[in-house]
Parts: sequence; C-alpha cells; structure tokens
Amino acid sequence: MISAAVLVAITAISLYVGSYFFAAVVGVVYAGAYREWETMVTRTALGPGGMMLIGLVALSGLAFPLAGWAGIVATIGPAIVLSLFMGLEYAPWRIGGLALFGLLIGAVITLRGTGTDGIMAGIYLGTVVWTTDSAAFFSGRQIGGEKLAPIISPSKTWSGAVGGLAMGTVVGLVVWLIVTESPWWIGLLLSMSISLAGQAGDLGESALKRHFRIKDSGDIIPGHGGLMDRMDSLTFGVILVFIVGALHAGFGSVARGLLYW
Repeated sequence: MISAAVLVAITAISLYVGSYFFAAVVGVVYAGAYREWETMVTRTALGPGGMMLIGLVALSGLAFPLAGWAGIVATIGPAIVLSLFMGLEYAPWRIGGLALFGLLIGAVITLRGTGTDGIMAGIYLGTVVWTTDSAAFFSGRQIGGEKLAPIISPSKTWSGAVGGLAMGTVVGLVVWLIVTESPWWIGLLLSMSISLAGQAGDLGESALKRHFRIKDSGDIIPGHGGLMDRMDSLTFGVILVFIVGALHAGFGSVARGLLYW
C-alpha cells in the first residue's frame, strides 16, 4: 500500500506539472523498464553496453519535447545500432524492446501535451487501467473458478477478468462523465476497450515472463515487483488511446481527440 501511494503521488505530480519534468519522469521510468527488459532477455548482469542503452532510452524522454518524434529517432536509433554490435543473439529482443519503449515514451508525452486536456486524459486512462487491475486481482482471489490462460498465467481466472472489465468500465465511465461532456456511450465503449487492452497487455507480459522463465520483471518496487509488472496493463491502453485521439483530432491534439466528440 505504501508503494502504491508513492507511485500514485509521483504520477499525479508529474502529470500536473507536465512539460520537461513530466518528460524526464517518463524517460526515467521507461529506462528503468528497459533495464528489466535487458536483464530478462539476456539473462545476464548489466554490462557497459546495456547501461548505454538504458541511458539513451532515458534521454529520449527529454529529446521528445525538444524535437518531437525526430528526438525519439535521434536517441532510440543509435541505441538500436549499438544493440547490433552487442551480439546478434539478443539483437531482435533488444531492438523490439527499444522500439516499444521509444513508441510508448512518445505516445505518453504526446497524450499529456501542454494543456489541461492532457491531465484529464491521463487521469481517465490511469483510472480505467488501474481499477481494472485491482478489481481483477480481488475478484479473482475471492471468486476463483476457471483459469483464463493457464499456460501463460496460472493465477488469472475468468472471474478476475470479468470483474476487472466490469469495474474498470463502470469507474471509467464515471470519470468520463466528470472530465468531459461528450456522449456517455462513447465513454462506455472507450472504457470497455481500454480495460480489455489493459488485460491484454498484462497477459502479454505474462507470456514474455513465462518464455524467459521468470516470475517478476524486477524487484525495484517493494510488494509490487518491477516497473514492467506495474506498467504492462498501461502499454496497450496507451497505444489504444493514442491511436483513437490521433485519428479523431490529429497528432497535435491527441488528448482532445480522445475526450471531446
């Protein structure tokens, strides 16, 4: 609970402040996630090359406000080239991780933008994803029942998935009605879609961990595991709302495109 309170506080403060502070926090967080990715796919301790990759991921957070997606390319691009010289055996996994985290960094900072719409969009997205996570955990523990994907994640149940979807959708709709005057049914559909995307991201990371035979991506957060373990549900959710907002209002107004219809 203490860890969760700290995480919420950091998220809320950085989301409110925005600008370079938010970009720096996003870069550092995803750099930490890439650190876990690097040790997971190579199954070895970090070396100088891995540390350089982590540094470039962190730098991409600050590069994005300065140069947009060109800043991501200017930092993640050299990281990808460097990964090729670090051994072809792990190159596909390294490249995949770098590309994914670079995309997420750009998407998250774009969603925040510079105005209050980005704050509201961040609150809405975070509420749906983390409510789904919590409700799935508690309903799965209390009700139990048939396993959702026993080969991928033996602890997940259908009751947890349904409970998470129901609660994430309902709470998301409530937040939607508070932060925007757009039609309720759009909020309902978006909340349901984000909740499902969040659960898909959770299963996706579980499949990766099962492939590499690890239980947690890391132990940096007491009682929670690693950064990847906390952000897996957010991954597909961020990509979904980024696409929806960009298609509706353009890349310059992603948050507004998400919230106002």
